[in-house]
Amino acid sequence: MRKTSSRWILAALVVAAGSLWAHHSPSAEFEMGKNVVVNGTLTKVDWVNPHIVVLVDAKGADGSVDNWKMESNPPAWFRRVGVNRNDLAKGLGQMVTVEGNRAKNGSLYMYMRKITFADGSSLELLNGQPPEASQ
Repeated sequence: MRKTSSRWILAALVVAAGSLWAHHSPSAEFEMGKNVVVNGTLTKVDWVNPHIVVLVDAKGADGSVDNWKMESNPPAWFRRVGVNRNDLAKGLGQMVTVEGNRAKNGSLYMYMRKITFADGSSLELLNGQPPEASQ
């Protein structure tokens, strides 16, 4: 785990975010100034283009299950900074906390900026920059 963390931190220092972020800005679809936190069970990781997508089942205000869809950067972007599908899929079936920006239309759709796993480790994007791992 320490080797993986070092790889993420090194990637965060080396990779320039501007060229990796070029294809479009999340601000077109998401309220970047309004943060939201969702706690729930990670049910799916889609490691596909144009953006990775994770699905989280969270308890709604009325006690029902809300099915959240969260997208982030493209798989190639994550691979360039040393993160692979398994780094996210380790949390499948477990409780996670996801922080991000909700869709402008108010749906259960958000741009994922940080995911914290049941073991306390997390993966975070800092202002569109590569993920920073924490223990």
